[in-house]
Amino acid sequence: MSKSIVESRRFVGLDVHADTIAVAVAEKEGEVRSLGTIPNRLSSIRKLLAKLGEPGSWRACYEAGPTGYTLYWQLTALGVECVVVAPTLVPTKPGDRVKTDRRDAERLARSFRGGELTPVWVPDAAHEALRDLVRAREAAKADQLRARHRLSKFLLRHGRRPSQNIRAWTQRYVDWIRREVKFELFAQQATLEDYLAEVDHMGQRIERLEKAIDEAIEGAPAAMKAVISALQALRGIAKMSAVTIVAEVGQLSRFAKARQLMGYSGAVPSEDSSGDRTRRGAITKTGNAHLRRVLVEAAWCQRYSPGLTRTLRERQKGLPPAVVEIAAKARHRLSARYRRLLARGKPRQQVATAIARELLGFVWAIGVEVERTVAA
Repeated sequence: MSKSIVESRRFVGLDVHADTIAVAVAEKEGEVRSLGTIPNRLSSIRKLLAKLGEPGSWRACYEAGPTGYTLYWQLTALGVECVVVAPTLVPTKPGDRVKTDRRDAERLARSFRGGELTPVWVPDAAHEALRDLVRAREAAKADQLRARHRLSKFLLRHGRRPSQNIRAWTQRYVDWIRREVKFELFAQQATLEDYLAEVDHMGQRIERLEKAIDEAIEGAPAAMKAVISALQALRGIAKMSAVTIVAEVGQLSRFAKARQLMGYSGAVPSEDSSGDRTRRGAITKTGNAHLRRVLVEAAWCQRYSPGLTRTLRERQKGLPPAVVEIAAKARHRLSARYRRLLARGKPRQQVATAIARELLGFVWAIGVEVERTVAA
């Protein structure tokens, strides 16, 4: 790239919607002006490229959102340097109550020029495909929970309860509903059968998605597959949790320190300090909610004694000794920390969140170790 191009580089802010893109440009030293609105089509983006000049003379940014990364891939394929930024971290002026697409694009361009934007990780094709599949299963699990709630509340409303002590949603519980729950009125019986059919449908849907995830893991790149296997050495992280972590985070070694991964998850405490006063509050939650959910679920398993169970021993078979050693250290440390925090009177939910944050450190350590080994 020539020196003249570098010196004349401009910063372009894009406010992206499904059908339109509002465009604004900030000169390296000068005004910020709107270039209007263009259709969200590749042909229009090519015309914009011709209008703004050589790809190396300008950089573009837009906020992460429901439109995904299609525009990012289109611009990078055309040779334009593009950055996808975190929308919650875009600076705004206090008291500014006017919001339009044009003003949003100008604000992005101005903040981009000032270096005030925080980029997000753009997944490659393999990670994005796996993440779509994992999130589809997550949505199916949520739908299954709603279907089960509808059926259980229907039975409760009509006073239908099992005579024996049967745990809800075990096979015995479903068999009891099919065998013993009957209604005299046609409308109520039809409602019961519909709710049961929906529960069955959700179970079959989840089973299909989990089989698809298994096939996707088999066809995944070697490094991704190795990290998924290695993370299962940790207590509380089975296959689906490990796949979710890898799909949501991507390459773990892209974080220089474990604390950066903790911040990415949004599991770090908020802070409001001034002068000699230091005040920390609830976690920020300005991070990946899917990652945070599986880590908190895994954290509840740390309340047990740090012994090595049969299931965990099976998951650790064939893994590198370094990974098994990190997992053993995590087991003992997190179990002791859980009991210590609980003894100090901390609420269980806060304890689980603190353990999840520390568990991320061990996830990072295992990921970096495996990725380094595979690369070597």
